[in-house]
Amino acid sequence: MARHLEEARTLGIVHIDVRFPRPASDPEPGRLAELLGIDRVEITPTGPDDRTTRKAMAQKAAEELMNAAQPGATVGISWSRTLDLAAGYVTDLPPCNIVQLAGALPVPGSGNSLELIQSLGRHPGVSTWPLWAPLVVEHADTADSLRRQPEIADTLARADTLDAAVVAVGAWTPGLSTVWDRVDNRLRLQAARAGAVAECSGRLLDAAGRPVDSELEDRVLAVTVAQLQNTPKVVAVAQGAARADAVRAVLAAGFITTLLVDEELAAALLAGGGSP
Repeated sequence: MARHLEEARTLGIVHIDVRFPRPASDPEPGRLAELLGIDRVEITPTGPDDRTTRKAMAQKAAEELMNAAQPGATVGISWSRTLDLAAGYVTDLPPCNIVQLAGALPVPGSGNSLELIQSLGRHPGVSTWPLWAPLVVEHADTADSLRRQPEIADTLARADTLDAAVVAVGAWTPGLSTVWDRVDNRLRLQAARAGAVAECSGRLLDAAGRPVDSELEDRVLAVTVAQLQNTPKVVAVAQGAARADAVRAVLAAGFITTLLVDEELAAALLAGGGSP
């Protein structure tokens, strides 16, 4: 029975939603950062609905991006619905380089990573490095061929020398990762059985923060976990208590320096204790 329930959950037939009550007092960002073993935590209000919460997080993410984009710096940015919205709140960028960290993943009702980087490139003096490819392709051979294209190879190589990056964290469950909807049930189940709990820029991680060996890894065109681990400053954005385990997995991978979360997720992380 337990095995069938777990398989149904993995395939999206059953969804278990864990909600943490709002704490009597707001979580203290400095305390949470110390507990998680990272430089800084920023906490935004959890609103009455998803849209309100995402708007507040997008505004804060825009601030983080503007702070990270020092003159002459090379900054990578991934895509999520929150980061897509954040681009509209970026009011000023110095002359710098913006690198697209994940291929395009169109989502109904939202933009995509190409539109995001084009929006940031409208600021005077900003040079952009778009990734002219989908995030997920059907076959590993197709991904290999695309990686050999000069424009794509150049953008992917620039992730080796990032000064900072802004990424989003998803959980490997239905509704909590935009990549989940782009693959079939066979691959979803294969990745889950291999230990996947988190997704970041199309890369899957297990609870210990290790990259998951699955078919998806060979079909994704995006920054690698190793490249993020070599980046001095990485801002990660995540929302909702249901992503707590995913955030802890990405923290275990060791590349997050600043974490941007809403109050509900902050409370869940605080309840979960110290760093993984």
